[in-house]
Amino acid sequence: MKNTLRLFLILLLIGLSSPGYAVGAPPTIPGRLVLKLRVGQTPVALEAALRALSATAPQQKFPHALAPSPERPGSVDLRGIYQFQTSATLDKARTMLLATGAVEYVEPLYIRKPLYQPNDPLADSTLTSLTASQYYLKQIKAYRAWDVTRGDSSIVIGITDGGVRLTHEDLRPQIKHNYADPINGIDDDGDGYVDNFTGWDLANNDNDPGYDVAIVHGSLVAGISSARVDNAAGLAGVGNRCRFLPLNIYPNTATGTFAGIEAIVYAADHGCQVINMSWGAPGGYSRFEQDAITYAAVNRDAVLVAAAGNTNADLLFYPASYDHVVSVSGVDNTDRKVGSATFSHRVDLVAPGISILTVYGYHAGAVDADYTAVGGTSFAAPMVAAAAALVRWQFPTYTAAQVAARLRQTTDNIDALNTTWVSRLGTGRLNMVQALTRANVQEARVITSTFAPARPAYTPGDTMRLTATVQNLLAPMAGLTVTLTSLSPYITVQTGSFVVGSLATLGQANNAAAPFRLAVTASGIPLNTTATLRYRLTATGGFQYDQYVDLVLNPDYVVLSANDLAVTLTSRGNLAYDNLAGTVGAGLTYRTSGNMLSEGGLMLATSSTRVSDRIRTSGGLSRQSFFSLRQATRQQPGPRADQEARIAFQDTIPVVGSRIRSVGVAVHQRAYAWATPGRRDFIVLEYSLKNLTADTLKPLYAGIFTDWDLPNPDGAARNAADYDTTRALGYCYALGQPTTASVPAQYAGIRLLRGGTPTVYSINSGASVGSPVRLADGFSIAEKFLTLSSGTARAQRSAGLPGGADVTQVVGTRIARLAPGDSTTVAFAVLAAPTLTQLQASADAAASTYATVLPTRPTTSLVGFKVYPNPTAGLLRVEAPAGFGLTEVQVFNALGQAVLRQNAGSNVINLSLNGLAPGLYTLRAQGQSGALTRSVEVR
Repeated sequence: MKNTLRLFLILLLIGLSSPGYAVGAPPTIPGRLVLKLRVGQTPVALEAALRALSATAPQQKFPHALAPSPERPGSVDLRGIYQFQTSATLDKARTMLLATGAVEYVEPLYIRKPLYQPNDPLADSTLTSLTASQYYLKQIKAYRAWDVTRGDSSIVIGITDGGVRLTHEDLRPQIKHNYADPINGIDDDGDGYVDNFTGWDLANNDNDPGYDVAIVHGSLVAGISSARVDNAAGLAGVGNRCRFLPLNIYPNTATGTFAGIEAIVYAADHGCQVINMSWGAPGGYSRFEQDAITYAAVNRDAVLVAAAGNTNADLLFYPASYDHVVSVSGVDNTDRKVGSATFSHRVDLVAPGISILTVYGYHAGAVDADYTAVGGTSFAAPMVAAAAALVRWQFPTYTAAQVAARLRQTTDNIDALNTTWVSRLGTGRLNMVQALTRANVQEARVITSTFAPARPAYTPGDTMRLTATVQNLLAPMAGLTVTLTSLSPYITVQTGSFVVGSLATLGQANNAAAPFRLAVTASGIPLNTTATLRYRLTATGGFQYDQYVDLVLNPDYVVLSANDLAVTLTSRGNLAYDNLAGTVGAGLTYRTSGNMLSEGGLMLATSSTRVSDRIRTSGGLSRQSFFSLRQATRQQPGPRADQEARIAFQDTIPVVGSRIRSVGVAVHQRAYAWATPGRRDFIVLEYSLKNLTADTLKPLYAGIFTDWDLPNPDGAARNAADYDTTRALGYCYALGQPTTASVPAQYAGIRLLRGGTPTVYSINSGASVGSPVRLADGFSIAEKFLTLSSGTARAQRSAGLPGGADVTQVVGTRIARLAPGDSTTVAFAVLAAPTLTQLQASADAAASTYATVLPTRPTTSLVGFKVYPNPTAGLLRVEAPAGFGLTEVQVFNALGQAVLRQNAGSNVINLSLNGLAPGLYTLRAQGQSGALTRSVEVR
């Protein structure tokens, strides 16, 4: 017997059935990530990026996976999935690897939990009249189903779960052995697993999937689906003669890891026609997990069945809520929903899930003959898996999708007993005899839903098109119609009918020629609202079937995308994403690039102990200084730009003696984007800062933190940082030249447009111990203050050189003083371009646009601001008001291009405009307390 990590596994079980189980992403394996290469790419393309991440060499996760086949539309390729280990954060690894252009996705490996419900009085699973018998066999019509067929040992159910008591009297005869690989120390069948004669332990990578004292869940599940029938002992498995393959997915060694997804692929590759998954967690959608499930269901044509969860709530539960999975919730012996059972539109059907008598497998007596009664959707799922096995035997030509359809369409309707959960417990309770015998069963189903434009969330006033692809899985249909209805008051379906007509078995149709049309209401939508749309499929003869699709409306961020630079702005001061994981927001993209900014946002400071921001700290966390005063909104078009955003937030007002290290400033943010030529490579961010405290802030620092990850032909980490003193432009660039048009942005940066004295601080993220700022061990408050308050002394033109590195930068400004109740305005431009020359031209265009298109609100009166003679034949004198602190004068042409720039040593300066073509120009005078503009005509 293996040495058991009892504490680890016991902790996995605590609280899994509690109605108060927190809904969120499940736990992950720290530092262990998976990536999927794009078609035609190899790991060689990732070498530089992986080195920069200090990652282990990527290991192909499923080297023996079956290649996708054109005969199975929708099949996937798992051979491009690799696993690696890194100390870098998930968002950093994701951004750097995606930026190579060779990767489809980068994800963590989730730990999914077994769904055991404790067998104690408070769990309400010890009803005396039920626990002594298999009452559920009669309820699901198993006895009558066995009169039709008892299945066959060639049909195998993969039990992906905890270890199974292999010697139990009711399990031992039902195990599917691999006689092609006997126990001899050799991989006789060449499948990559040595001596996998009796299943496999995927969690600990050995050939012993046997029982472990800390977790008996696998034996409980296997007993329901596969216990030996007619052996004059114990109980009868629902699958009767069908066999099972034991696959352990929970670690019981020091090096073991959760391996539920790997077990699904193993089961599919080793002939399991049905795969049971009585485990999972709310939330944590994963493309990697969906890929593995699609592979098993489509490439390998396996029926996947999963427990819907033991959380009494309407939620998505994975893996049950993935595509191609039959999701099973639970009812009691009277067909009423079990109190703890999860419900949702994603549930397909239900089965008994309380007081389920099954194999215990604890080996409490002298022989392996122990039994117990348990509850939870874990034990409803294997009933459906066993029924699927019998349907596969009875209908050998059926695909996995057809088996699932037949199970759904032959249930007993229990809506009258569950009026609170109508449409959220699937089609009804499993009826095995109907699944095996009913004639002319029909099911058409929407198999794909494609929204255009495709977005993670939709904002008020958006319109969209929806294309649905419908497939008829069972008997031929006539008069098939798909009707789309909004179940949300915030979405209007403008065109909602798709007349399919007749459709043969396995035939498909779509409404691409005339898609559904929808509109989001313009106002009144709560933040982050989930809106549900219902497909109702009807056909001649009384067929009716409902499916559902969800959309997120009114997200707590906006995206400015009017030009080539698309930027997410959150309601709490961040750029690109609202969280470090990079899952809330659309990032920052340029033309056809992927996301180029892994983290960005506003930072404010007045001392080394008073800093406000929502930027990283340490341990994978970020500070939460700012809170939203008003939801981020977008106007399109706006009064002064093609797109405008309005955001309001603030930090906490510090109190004497309090440990809160905030500044005490309210921020009103405006952002602008233009689609016109010459203004397509930048957006303008303007911040109005109001002192909420009773003290003068002297000085006040404000800056934009950016962690750029610009794409390189050979890895995203080869970046460097620099500073253009003339323009107050801090920027990052990628070393090397792009090899394809898919890498359009080699430069990106932030320019200070207005307010105070420029500051810039460039950081090499891999700086050694003892460096003034070392991000490898976190980003402290003192370090943040240092980056804002060091002026331009740390511009570090060599940051990242000579070979390139992962660099970050803070571009900001110093406001000499801000009195209580007073406000000041600072403005920045966010820029991207293919070359430095183009970046600088865009920076000039941003300055000109800000000076001419956007009305400035200078803190200094226009009184005393003189520009003469105007019109002029060439000579021009500029006089700024007293105290303005004139530092520079710029002249812009009608295209927003800077044609003249001259530094000023006093409030008076003489300019020569000789050589400029006749026309109208804009003069911009920059001072320490603001900016002043004046139109100038040259004759």
